[in-house]
Amino acid sequence: MQLLRSLLFNLSVYVVIAAVGLWYAPQAVFRRDKAVAACKAVCRYVRWSAPWMVGLRTEVRGPVPQGEVLVAAKHQSFLDIFLIYGSLPNAKFIMKDELRYAPVVGWFAMRVGCVPVKRGRRAEAMRRMVAEVAAGREVPGQLVIYPQGTRVAPGASRPYKAGTYVLYKETGQPCVPVGCNVGVFWPRRGVLRRPGTAVVEFGEPIPPGLGQEAFMERLEREVEASSDRLMAEAGFRAPSAPGPLAEG
Repeated sequence: MQLLRSLLFNLSVYVVIAAVGLWYAPQAVFRRDKAVAACKAVCRYVRWSAPWMVGLRTEVRGPVPQGEVLVAAKHQSFLDIFLIYGSLPNAKFIMKDELRYAPVVGWFAMRVGCVPVKRGRRAEAMRRMVAEVAAGREVPGQLVIYPQGTRVAPGASRPYKAGTYVLYKETGQPCVPVGCNVGVFWPRRGVLRRPGTAVVEFGEPIPPGLGQEAFMERLEREVEASSDRLMAEAGFRAPSAPGPLAEG
């Protein structure tokens, strides 16, 4: 039954994305705020429909940043995108370049100011984006980056990439670490959506001015600690590492 409910929920999300995209597209061509309104509407739909369709409640905890900051978040599934974008007043994501070509979603992502980054050319794209913001060609806001570069399943390990430090240093902005447990309920792959409470948690800002080693160590520590605590709260237990072989 939960699988059937999940299928219906997923289908409804795709239908709403298409319908909202078609409704707002003519206005969004000329007005960025209409593109933002469309994306916010989809985020609200997901949070509104998930509890009664699949039993999945959502929470956003911690002080949500309002000014110009860098937001470095744990990425476990598409749900954390909906929660983060829906919470921040003017979010713009660093995203994979191929997402530009996703139907409806790609065009709106570009329209709201997301920055596509090609694999292997990440630093170049970041420097270009920083220059555009400084020149006033982009609307200021919260720049969201996933430091691990991709969705990471609960309990899995993936290194944090130095590109986050590049942005932190070049923008001179505080960096807000964000943890989550959403992958426990909305996996990175598959259609099943599990009941429970999915949480995204904004931490205290890391002030500008730290060196690369100190910044990366603190960022990883805070994001992982928050995520581990939230996943444990959701009942998730990481698989235990195999113990040493007994001597015979």
